Amino acid sequence: MSRAIDYYFSLVSPWAFIGHATFMEIARRHELDINYKPVFLGRVFAETGGLPLDKRHPVRQRYRLVELQRWREKRGLSFELKPKHWPFEVNLADRTVIAIQAMHKDPDPFMRAAFAAIWQEERNLSDRAVLREIIASVGLDAQAVQDFALSGAAEAIYALNLENAIAGDVFGSPAYVLDGEVFWGQDRLELLDDALRAGRQAYRPVA
Repeated sequence: MSRAIDYYFSLVSPWAFIGHATFMEIARRHELDINYKPVFLGRVFAETGGLPLDKRHPVRQRYRLVELQRWREKRGLSFELKPKHWPFEVNLADRTVIAIQAMHKDPDPFMRAAFAAIWQEERNLSDRAVLREIIASVGLDAQAVQDFALSGAAEAIYALNLENAIAGDVFGSPAYVLDGEVFWGQDRLELLDDALRAGRQAYRPVA
């Protein structure tokens, strides 16, 4: 029987991009059922004490750029550290993932194309026309997907994802939640893989 994992992320997150292919390989190898749960990071940070990038101390901002270079090399990727259209208004892009999943399609091809568009092609994912092009490029009905993404149903799911994230102790992107155990950050993917391979019980905070 397949195990399920909750995948919390936002398409605006470079760390979600860096870890995505590795996570998908782990999920495939362990035959995981993935619950894609895009969340609005601004609200996640506000609710859990995090700070948006431009509010962080310059020391932290500089270190982030070093870490991006390290993980770019580690994961064998090529991308811009400061792409032209980043940050961007991400709500519609995130809700596109929600729409694809709600329409019983696999969000993975769209996510890979979207991440590439942001970090490698320097395209503007806040532009509806750009999003439609990316949706169509992975063989989906762009108008139908975008109509759903713009709907109240998608907005409600996006809000519910946020509630579930906070309730489940998620405080950043990406976060992978297995049996209630949070693995925060793509740099925890190896630990997730170890836990799946061992078949151990989920760890809990010690009171």
